[in-house]
Amino acid sequence: MRVGHNPARFVEKVAQPAGITVAVVNCIPFLGGYYEQSLDVLKVVIESLDATREREHPYDVMVFDNHSCAEVRAYLQEAYVKGNIQYLVLSDTNIGKIGAWNFMFGAAQGEYIVFSDGDVAYRKGWLTASLRLFDAFPNVGMVTARPLPVPLEYSTATLEWAQKEPSCILEVGQILPQKIYSEHARSLGLVEGTDNPNEYASIDMHRLKYSGVSAFIGASHFQFTARADVLRKIIPLPSNQPMRGERTLDIAINKIGLLRLMTEEALVWHMGNRFSSEEQIPGSIQRKSLLRKILWLPGVRNILLWLNNQIFKLYFYNVE
Repeated sequence: MRVGHNPARFVEKVAQPAGITVAVVNCIPFLGGYYEQSLDVLKVVIESLDATREREHPYDVMVFDNHSCAEVRAYLQEAYVKGNIQYLVLSDTNIGKIGAWNFMFGAAQGEYIVFSDGDVAYRKGWLTASLRLFDAFPNVGMVTARPLPVPLEYSTATLEWAQKEPSCILEVGQILPQKIYSEHARSLGLVEGTDNPNEYASIDMHRLKYSGVSAFIGASHFQFTARADVLRKIIPLPSNQPMRGERTLDIAINKIGLLRLMTEEALVWHMGNRFSSEEQIPGSIQRKSLLRKILWLPGVRNILLWLNNQIFKLYFYNVE
């Protein structure tokens, strides 16, 4: 039985979603071991998205949490109440990164969707620089807001277009600034605090100049901007494991002949699961220098990581 009229019937306008949706997927099942600093990393990500908002290009932030622990969910709910997050999805199971893609790419209301993993921080100007490539180049499929070495096999359509387009200038060689390369390499654990000149010297990058705008060929599925209608053409993507199969997105964008590009500047920062220098670590994280040195000895580290992986599978992915 209904008594009276729902007051919402007399509201004549509702808020409209922003034209851009930033979609972040996150999974931190516990705070320890590999995930010791992951919550602090996530906080940097959310705070960076709030700090780099642009009046000209407003966006909504959507976070899909893949069954994180209570402490992480409590933080996300606080960020939602503060207005740093506009859409918060708390999944009661881990449906994997691609499962989250299928959900977010279908649900996002913006004309453009920006995706990033939960360990990618944003720098000022990242959105303007990304959208500039959509305006300058034709048939852009996805743009990553930093240059990095990526397999060219997933960007053959971009290379073919560049070679056939008379007004496009293609430059090939060691043109990736070493500072930019080293920052990303360190985040992947490939460089321990110093540059690796031998690996760096073997990297050839492909850079385009078209309509007065420069961009590197390639993109990465850890962070990218794409048009929503393009992403909806390729979902649902098969999702069988928590972190496998992301290349299906790269392959699909390349297969339909769209360009995959990267900005010239490093405007997003992949942090990984821990901070890479003392200056980046929030004061709440205490470093145990002697113990840490022991734990990072090759033999000790390998055994403990193997043991951690076995425990993780037993408690969090034992689906038999």
